Amino acid sequence: MTDAFCTDCKKHTEVVFDHSAGDTVCSECGLVLESHSIDETSEWRIFANESGDNDPVRVGGPTNPLLADGGLSTVIAKPNGASGEFLSSSLGRWQNRGSNPDRGLILAFKTIATMSDRLGLVATIKDRANEIYKKVEDQKSSRGRNQDALLAACLYIACRQEDKPRTVKEICSVANGATKKEIGRAKEYIVKQLGLETGQSVEMGTIHAGDFMRRFCSNLGMNNQAVKAAQEAVQKSEEFDIRRSPISIAAAVIYIITQLSDDKKPLKDISVATGVAEGTIRNSYKDLYPHVSKIIPSWYAKEEDLKSLCSP
Repeated sequence: MTDAFCTDCKKHTEVVFDHSAGDTVCSECGLVLESHSIDETSEWRIFANESGDNDPVRVGGPTNPLLADGGLSTVIAKPNGASGEFLSSSLGRWQNRGSNPDRGLILAFKTIATMSDRLGLVATIKDRANEIYKKVEDQKSSRGRNQDALLAACLYIACRQEDKPRTVKEICSVANGATKKEIGRAKEYIVKQLGLETGQSVEMGTIHAGDFMRRFCSNLGMNNQAVKAAQEAVQKSEEFDIRRSPISIAAAVIYIITQLSDDKKPLKDISVATGVAEGTIRNSYKDLYPHVSKIIPSWYAKEEDLKSLCSP
């Protein structure tokens, strides 16, 4: 039961939903507050002992405005137990004859969805990546280019535009074999093409070291106090002119925070969790070290604790 305002009782009361009639009824006076409601829940139940081959779904997926037919085209499936004879039958011939012009787009969208799931990205990022790829595909200029790199670059740009950036190395780990260099080239190509289409530069969003901090700390299994200190430290580091990439600064701040805690992390583990080379972390640490007393929160480490840090 949920609460709703009843016009007869003049107050919020608990209401009961009658699934058989589609009515929402006040539990105190019995007034029907809403009738003929649409039940959007599933019309079936699946039990643990049922076969996984019996799919009770009788409807298709949602419409997709990026496809020519909205994603509502009809596909003739093979009957149960059918072999190669299906292709030689009349139904099979008509299915192949009526080729879907959006077949390439559908495969690309599925690949983007798979990469998004592996990275744990939200649906808005996936949809933005689909839109970017559709714009590039409509220009008919991507023929002959590495498809996996293009799709990975679309996902990278979508993450940047949605203020949830991922490193190129993270994108590369799910890019079906595309290298960092190929993804970088594809990204530059996409940005150039979209700029030509709109007549203005493509907004990519600004990357901050704090964007990666919580995820990197989670990969290292750091406690909440250390994570909070790292986030405060990385925000204060932006006040200084440290000419390093945001990812390198984030990795160096994590190294400093862990060295000041009881749960010290070796440089190798931080390098694996952040995807930053050990030498790069050392160089970033060297740049941060002169400002460490102003960067590290006073509630986390005192002045004498900071003196225990090794000199770069």
